[in-house]
Amino acid sequence: MKRLILAAVAALALTGTAQAQQTLAAVKARGTLICGVSQGFAGFSAPDSRGEYRGLDVDYCRAVAAAVLGDAGKVRYVPLTAQARFTALQTGEIDVLFRNSTQTYSRATGLGLAQGPVNFYDGQGFAVRRDANVRNIAGLDGATICVAQGTTHELNLGDTFRGRNLKFSPVVFERIDTMYEAFYAGRCDAMTQDASALAGALTSARDPAAYMVLEETISKEPLGPFTRNGDVQWTNTIAWIHNALVEAEEYGVTQANAQAQAAGTNPTVQRLLGTTGEFGKTLGLDNAWALNAIRAVGNYGEVFERNVGQASPLKLARGLNGLWNHGGLMYSIPFR
Repeated sequence: MKRLILAAVAALALTGTAQAQQTLAAVKARGTLICGVSQGFAGFSAPDSRGEYRGLDVDYCRAVAAAVLGDAGKVRYVPLTAQARFTALQTGEIDVLFRNSTQTYSRATGLGLAQGPVNFYDGQGFAVRRDANVRNIAGLDGATICVAQGTTHELNLGDTFRGRNLKFSPVVFERIDTMYEAFYAGRCDAMTQDASALAGALTSARDPAAYMVLEETISKEPLGPFTRNGDVQWTNTIAWIHNALVEAEEYGVTQANAQAQAAGTNPTVQRLLGTTGEFGKTLGLDNAWALNAIRAVGNYGEVFERNVGQASPLKLARGLNGLWNHGGLMYSIPFR
């Protein structure tokens, strides 16, 4: 009996090991990363005039493909609604979700998914017409407000307005693009979403100058990737790719100088870029995984500035997304 029990335990251990490696193995065997993204958030994930996806979330997909497959172009993007995004990951339709999704307690404990790390700190805001002369949340008392279904924004909106004794009428949309169209057509007095997404949306309005995003926000919206529970190796891979981009910025490793930096003498940079140590081996990757990711998309600061920062139409300040040693919250777990 004891022998049978030990055999059963061993079988379960082997099964757990296989499950923990299943996504990484599947991506390598397929030769393509399947990445869940939004249906169109400027600055985060949206097709350009040539139909090629661009944005901060897209760059993370590209970084993962470069680290795992050695080629940032080996990505298939799956555009998902807020309602469908988690189901697509749960059912294995996608390998990882990079879709400006807020990380919360209920999502961490109730979806069977792993979340993190945070790759963008945001807050829920409101867009209004400038000629409405609304300058703060109190000015929206009695307003009709457009909001996306299946998002944290619905809950935050109700909690905030009830808590402040403000009245509102929600107009709920399944698709983000439909919500934008309704707002621009005047069906709503205001539109609520992550402040960064609103800033991106207004850049594509017919008359961007006619609208504004209120300075006041009503929530904390830590955004980041989601993977499946039990897939520890894959979850670690996604997390450490983010850490690598942040660590690279802190140590001055850029897309342009990464190859040269790999031959340098800084011990932290040597470990990061695979010159010394076996950091890739413990993830099931080549030791040049971080070097490949950085050469593909640059460090975190480059990814931010290109897509949502001063080099982009959104022109968002770094703020909380700055490095920890520059007043922000971006902080990599040490590479040692």
